[in-house]
Amino acid sequence: QVQLVEFGGGLVQAGGSLRLSCAASGSTFSLYRMGWYRQAPGKQRELVGSITRDGRVYYVDSVKGRFAIAGDIAENTVYLQMSSLRPEDTAVYYCTVDTIQGSSWGQGIQVTVSS
Repeated sequence: QVQLVEFGGGLVQAGGSLRLSCAASGSTFSLYRMGWYRQAPGKQRELVGSITRDGRVYYVDSVKGRFAIAGDIAENTVYLQMSSLRPEDTAVYYCTVDTIQGSSWGQGIQVTVSS
């Protein structure tokens, strides 16, 4: 089993920046991908970005050019640098990891962007 701890988040004005951090512990020996999902009120959870052990990165179209994901899979950490934030980025952000045993989720962290 993998445990995840998320840091960062909070309230920021539109155009501002925030950085989310996530650290994994436990059964991480087979960890091969880390990423971030988000869920806004009344909307489905969506994958924001992810990074694999071999360095492949994915972003949802709505954050390309504004968000950057970085991580050290070997150190079981992943970061999400969010810039040029918009009110529509307001959501609960969840760190997630994939191992050969399955997926694990963090408790979620609130990001609120005011207009």
